Amino acid sequence: MKLVYSHDNHFIVGNIKNLIEAQGIKTFIKNEFTQGAMGETSAIDSWPEIWVFDDNDHQQALAIATQAQQDTQAADWVCDCCNESNDASFDFCWQCQHAKPS
Repeated sequence: MKLVYSHDNHFIVGNIKNLIEAQGIKTFIKNEFTQGAMGETSAIDSWPEIWVFDDNDHQQALAIATQAQQDTQAADWVCDCCNESNDASFDFCWQCQHAKPS
């Protein structure tokens, strides 16, 4: 088992876990319920962590987590079909469902 990702926000950790598992990689979250231990332990030691069961999946899981973090920096895009502005996280236009250009 190897550590893939850690963050103080449970929502972000959950999203990264879902992205990794969508690729068929089995994971688990360590420290999922340790928020109550803050004060007794350092805050960073209480952060939820994503671990992979199979060490062979570690590099792929890291790549997925890294890509997910980079996508938050991406620019919004304009649909080629209807000229509607879309958030960078959208793969399809929210108005006409046309695919995001490559």
